Amino acid sequence: MGAMSVRHKSSEPSEAPHRAGFACFVGRPNAGKSTLTNALVGQKVAITANQPQTTRHTVRGIVHRPDAQLILVDTPGLHKPRTLLGERLNDVVRTTWAEVDVIGFCLPANEKLGPGDRFIAKELASIKKTPKIAIVTKTDLVDSKTLAEQLIAIDQLGKELGFEWAEIVPVSAVGDMQVGLLADLIVPLLPEGPALYPEGDLTDEPEQVMIAELIREAALEGVRDELPHSIAVVVEEMLPREDRPADRPLLDIHAFVYIERPSQKGIIIGPKGKRLKDVGIKSRKQIEALLGTPVFLDLHVKVAKDWQRDPRQLRKLGF
Repeated sequence: MGAMSVRHKSSEPSEAPHRAGFACFVGRPNAGKSTLTNALVGQKVAITANQPQTTRHTVRGIVHRPDAQLILVDTPGLHKPRTLLGERLNDVVRTTWAEVDVIGFCLPANEKLGPGDRFIAKELASIKKTPKIAIVTKTDLVDSKTLAEQLIAIDQLGKELGFEWAEIVPVSAVGDMQVGLLADLIVPLLPEGPALYPEGDLTDEPEQVMIAELIREAALEGVRDELPHSIAVVVEEMLPREDRPADRPLLDIHAFVYIERPSQKGIIIGPKGKRLKDVGIKSRKQIEALLGTPVFLDLHVKVAKDWQRDPRQLRKLGF
């Protein structure tokens, strides 16, 4: 079209095409990925935690806008693999990166670029087609000079590795600074097309996976150092309790907390079972909030020997 474009007779301005697509945020643990996802979606979706690899599943937050639908895919953290689980997670990460429409690389403003950032950036450089946005998070924690230095360093990092950032955007999800702008910059990079999910959806995670994550999160609280990620949670069944009046439903949830070694059982259960009881109470409240219905939560701890290294166990636990 270019200079040849002719105004149509109708006085209606032409609508910009609707876009829909996928983005994923990557970055070192605690780079602010989950907080950013929650700020964009406007609801708590990903599990925020100051610990790597708590978001093991592809939790998607969905940003609905009149002009676009942005689906946020949460990949597990990329790291140097030490176990079979590590290798499998890394394969999942690379596949996801190649399939999304935009990659947002989160770098905290208050920490200088380190080897972990370079490791990820190098991996990003090998994924040629996908546009990459550098997102400088936690800008509320630094002064403008530090921020400017970080922006220059990030620009350099791209040049060193032979690629150009589509955008470099400073944000603060906590202060809700520029989060809308970030969405505005991602949208044009998405393909044209209709919405892929119905309006009401915020996440397409099956409820069971989200429930398992809430339990796992509660079980890890306070004992992360002793059990960094040797916990997996499986929701065995969710059944509405029979013979309940329609206005007072109750959902029975039976879940297993899997640990690797018998010695870890005491840590999870606590003296006289007090810890497990607290975990049950805490996660039950969150599950009720998520589902909007009263829940009876039945939690059991099981030992699945070295599940992180055993392909059969990994499959059973959903990896």
